[in-house]
Amino acid sequence: MIDPAARALLDLIESKGIPPYHTLTPAQARAMYRDRRAVTQPEPPPVAAVREHALPGALRLREYRPRGAQERERTPALVYFHGGGWTIGDLDTHDTLCRQFANGSGCCVFAVDYRLGPEHRFPAAVDDAIAATRWVAHEAASLSVDASRLAVGGDSAGGNLAAVVAIAARDAGDLPLAYQLLIYPATDMRCVAPSHQINGQGYLLTADTIRWFRDHYIDRTAHYDDWRASPLLAQDLSRLPAALVVTAGFDPLRDEGLQYADRLAAAGSLVTSVCFDRQIHGFITMGRLIAEANSAVTLCAAELRRALA
Repeated sequence: MIDPAARALLDLIESKGIPPYHTLTPAQARAMYRDRRAVTQPEPPPVAAVREHALPGALRLREYRPRGAQERERTPALVYFHGGGWTIGDLDTHDTLCRQFANGSGCCVFAVDYRLGPEHRFPAAVDDAIAATRWVAHEAASLSVDASRLAVGGDSAGGNLAAVVAIAARDAGDLPLAYQLLIYPATDMRCVAPSHQINGQGYLLTADTIRWFRDHYIDRTAHYDDWRASPLLAQDLSRLPAALVVTAGFDPLRDEGLQYADRLAAAGSLVTSVCFDRQIHGFITMGRLIAEANSAVTLCAAELRRALA
């Protein structure tokens, strides 16, 4: 059964006639996603410090230093990629979540403002995600973080990017990562897992919206088989960092997230897979309305703290 709080949110969206993203322009969808924060997200908790970083190529990062951390204390670090179908979302839409992760995990969190489609098509977001992670590792000393305790993470499209960065870092051989936090990740651009049909309508993220996101990000179907778009299709998933994979029971992406966790485990990685059976896609940022979102945040932060201790 779906969580009554999630059901109430879906009913509210329907009663107010809020248009689905796939009926909007990207600019309209970005504005609506940003504005929704006030209704669904908890108040942003205070952290020790917030700093903005400008990287080459106009790439921006926002750093969150956890509450209680000393200014020059070398903390673990999480490079975080926001969700939004590679088309919407930004540093502000995930500001509260990054603050929660910083305080709960003791990590310094670096949120990445990667380029979005359709203005910047695949693999622009991948290139930005790798560049941002490499920059944090390279600047670890000046940032007062411990490069040996560096994790990547993200939700939805951001979970996709985190998984891809972990594979790319392994292949590069000079960017060791300690952990990956994958929250309802998109792992297969073919969208063929059974949950795409089972949960494809009625649960906020619909099949039409998924196609709208994918078409704004990827302009050639041949790219669906590229592991940088579909990490589930990577031939080799061995020698990757330990992972927490969070999925949601009423999410079209549920099965491909579970499949990715299974493939990581089969290849020898340490994997914890947790499905919030009653939840919908996107729930983790909705803690003002959905209590289980706060449980999920606490779980993710605790696993980060444990893995990077």
